[in-house]
Amino acid sequence: MELALKSGEVSRAGTEVSLTEFEGRVAEVENFLKTTAKMIQVQVEVVDRKLDNEIGGLRRELNERIDDQSVALGNSLKILEEKSEGLDKSLRELKSANLLTKEEFENMYEQMFKEKGGNGKIETAVSLSDIGAYAREIVKNEIEMHASDGLARADYALFSGGGKVVRHSEPFLAGKGSNWFSKGSQNMVHPDADKMLKPSFGEPGQCFPLKGSSGFVQIKLRTAIIPEAITLEHVAKNVAYDRSSAPKDCRVSGWMQGRDLDLPIDPNKMFVLAEFMYDLEKSSAQTFDVSDAGGVGIVNTVRLDFSSNHGSTSHTCIYRLRVHGHEPDSVSMVKM
Repeated sequence: MELALKSGEVSRAGTEVSLTEFEGRVAEVENFLKTTAKMIQVQVEVVDRKLDNEIGGLRRELNERIDDQSVALGNSLKILEEKSEGLDKSLRELKSANLLTKEEFENMYEQMFKEKGGNGKIETAVSLSDIGAYAREIVKNEIEMHASDGLARADYALFSGGGKVVRHSEPFLAGKGSNWFSKGSQNMVHPDADKMLKPSFGEPGQCFPLKGSSGFVQIKLRTAIIPEAITLEHVAKNVAYDRSSAPKDCRVSGWMQGRDLDLPIDPNKMFVLAEFMYDLEKSSAQTFDVSDAGGVGIVNTVRLDFSSNHGSTSHTCIYRLRVHGHEPDSVSMVKM
């Protein structure tokens, strides 16, 4: 009986040991599961952050590309608007251009046909190449006519043609002194005065400045003529820095002058050729017809008097003065 009791105690002790080991293993499994769960959670968080970063980068890259495309599209639209404005401007210029009308073209065509000696069959007598050649010839003639002096009118005051300045009012010599003018004879002429009789080619500053807002210039023409018109030129508005020095109210007289410039002029032989106002809003070279061409005699000398300019108090610039007309026949010269 005592042996049986001992055997029971041993059995209970073994069972308790087995339970303890089992509980320990369960605890280990629980710890392993907890650790594994934490590791999985950490991995998931890492993956989430990585995905967020990658998605955020893609989103930023996409936004940058959209912004770049928007800027490029805006620039393209701006260029397109500028081209559209340029096209509108070209169309307006084309509409305002003095193109040939249908009637003018028909007249030109008939004239060309006559010059070719047509046989009555207008539609077959002239080819398209003939029209082109005829048009080029017209343009060539116009260019040749205007290239020499811009107005297609002879200038008898032109310096290279024999015209010269024989008197003028006091020149404006900024910073150079003006004592030279008060010394010597009354006929003293500044070396640069002939600029007024030369082409300026529209270049600012290529003029002869006279002191103050009033003055005069006296010119000996290349030969005696019957005057028809006067042209006064100043620098063009689109290239000028300041046009306040342009003459305004002007009067041009003409007469026959002998060799002695000091001899008094007979008022009965002096003609008022033109009185005019130089308008800054018009062409840079403005031509004024002689007031009474029929009553004007033969002249070889002209004088421009200006009583005002367009605002400058220090000086008035004369870029160029031209005198147009025609030479008298020998009979007219004999009557003089």
